[in-house]
Amino acid sequence: MGLDCCWALKLVSGSLATKKMRHTLGVVALAEDLAIRHGLDLERVKLAALLHDLAKEIPLERQLVLARRWNLLHYPEDELMPQVLHGPVAAYWLEYCYELKDQEVLAAIAHHTLGFPGMSPLEMLIYSADMVEPNRDFPDVDNLRQALYHSIEKGTLACMKHSLEYLKNSHKLIHPLTTLTYEDLQRRLEFGT
Repeated sequence: MGLDCCWALKLVSGSLATKKMRHTLGVVALAEDLAIRHGLDLERVKLAALLHDLAKEIPLERQLVLARRWNLLHYPEDELMPQVLHGPVAAYWLEYCYELKDQEVLAAIAHHTLGFPGMSPLEMLIYSADMVEPNRDFPDVDNLRQALYHSIEKGTLACMKHSLEYLKNSHKLIHPLTTLTYEDLQRRLEFGT
């Protein structure tokens, strides 16, 4: 891995405003608790949770420029919804500028907003902890948190379903990667893979 959580905490503390840092620490707290509950590597979970929003406060126009330069645009919606680019931008930045080599941690950071078909338990945990961390307050958030304590997979599927329903009901654009991830996770749970 090469980079530790103390280093990551210093990096994000210097990159994020107080409100976003509070969110990040909430993600870390929930992710650590879920990692212990489900037997995941605590250090890797904490590292991904600390770094997941590293690029969040880079202006959207700049994120789009970086995503183009680094070939991170894969769907037309990436340009239509540049707010979803901070995960892939942060992962690329961490891998190539800071030499973070843990591919699963990088994938958890890259995929924490939209998901990705075939997500690992670490990826699912960061995706879901980002959505339902303790500072979040929306209808059913407590039920979604509880579902994650019972099963990361089923809890993540519930989080994705909630997100898709919210986007649909709000008449917001749904990124195809989120739909593909939801369908993939449904199949995996149905067939036990």
